[in-house]
Amino acid sequence: MRRLLNCVLKLNGPKILQTMCFDVSPFGVKRRILMLCTSTFQADSIMSNGTHNKKALLSDSQLFEAKFDELVAELIERDLKDPGLVDALNRHREVLVYNVPGGKKNRGLSVIGSLRELLPPSQLTQDVVQRALVVGWCIELLQAFFLVADDIMDASVTRRGQPCWFRKEGVGLDAINDSFFLESALYRLLRKYCRDQPYYVHLLEIFTETTFQTVLGQTLDLMTAPPGDVDLSRFSMEKYKTIVKYKTAYYSFYLPVAAAMYMAGITNEVEHNHAKEILLEMGEFFQIQDDFLDCFGDPAVTGKIGTDIQDNKCSWLVVKALEVMSPEQRAVLEACYGRKDDASVEKVKALYKSLQMQTLYHKYEEESYQRLQKLIARCAVTLPSTVFLNFANKIYKRNK
Repeated sequence: MRRLLNCVLKLNGPKILQTMCFDVSPFGVKRRILMLCTSTFQADSIMSNGTHNKKALLSDSQLFEAKFDELVAELIERDLKDPGLVDALNRHREVLVYNVPGGKKNRGLSVIGSLRELLPPSQLTQDVVQRALVVGWCIELLQAFFLVADDIMDASVTRRGQPCWFRKEGVGLDAINDSFFLESALYRLLRKYCRDQPYYVHLLEIFTETTFQTVLGQTLDLMTAPPGDVDLSRFSMEKYKTIVKYKTAYYSFYLPVAAAMYMAGITNEVEHNHAKEILLEMGEFFQIQDDFLDCFGDPAVTGKIGTDIQDNKCSWLVVKALEVMSPEQRAVLEACYGRKDDASVEKVKALYKSLQMQTLYHKYEEESYQRLQKLIARCAVTLPSTVFLNFANKIYKRNK
C-alpha cells in the first residue's frame, strides 16, 4: 500500500513543495522525498535508492544571464574560424561584454516572460525556452546598438554606471563600427537558432521594421533639437509623442511581446494591433518616466548622468513646462536651455521646481497608469492580460 502526503514548507524564503511517499509493505516502511522548487533554490533530493541528487532550478533571470556567455562564445569562438580575424573578434568580445549585459534586461526577459503566458507548460520544452532566451538577447543586442550610437550623437558621459563606450580610452569614434557589429550579431544569432522555425521570417521582419522605426524616431529627435540651435517653438506635445512612439516604444515594448506572439504561433493582425495599442501607450509612459529621471533621478541609482537640458532635448519636462509657464519664465528658459554650463542647467532645474514639475509628473504617472489598466482591460480580449500587466508592473513607479 502506498500513501502520498504533500505539504508546502517555507525554507529560507523560497517555497518548497515537499512530496513524501511512504511505501508500506510487510518488510517495513520506505520513505522517498522529492523537493520541487517554486523559486530559485538548490535542493537535495533523496531518491528511492538513498542517493542524493543536487539540482539547481533556475529562474528565468538566471537562465537568461547564463545564456549570454554561450552566445558570446558562439559569436566569437565558434562562428568564424579564420585566424586572421582573431584581433577583430577579441575586440568584439570586449564590445559585447561592455555594452550588452549591463542594463535591467526588461526587454530581453519579456520574451520568455510573455511566452510563458502565451503557451501552456506542456509546450514550453527546453528547446522552446532556449530559443526564447536567444531572441531576448537579440533584443538586448539591438538595444546596445542603439545606445552606443545614441551616446556618440548626444555626447553622453556615462551609461549604466560606467563611461560610455566611445569615451573609453582607445575607442573614440571607432565605436560607430562597434555599433554596426552589435546590430549584425543579432541576425547571425537569429539565423543560427531560429532558421528552421516557422516564425523565422516573422522575426526577421519585426526586427528590421523596428530598427527602421527607431531610426525615424532618432532622426526626428535630432532634427528637433540640433546642438547649439535652441528654438523652443519646435517643441510641442504632439511632436514629443511622435518621437517617443518611434524612438522608444516600438523597440522597447512592442518588439519583445510581438516576438513572443510569433513564437507562440500568433500571427493574426488584429491581435497584434491590440497588443501594439497597449504597448505603445506603455512605451510613452516609460519614456516620460525616463525624462523625469534624467532631471530629478539620482545618478547613483539610474546609472547615468542626465544631459537632456544641456542637449536641448524635446523632453516631457520642457514641453509640459512650456504649457504652464509665464512669459517671464519662458524668457529664463530660452536663455538657459541647451547650454552646457552648470549655472544654466541649475537655473532650468530651479525653474522646473518653481513650476512644480515633480507634482505634475506624479499626477501624470498615476493618471497614465490608470488609463493603461483600462486599455488592457479593453484590448486584451483574446490575449492574456498578464502579458501586459507584468510589463506594466515592472515600470510603474520605477526609479531607474
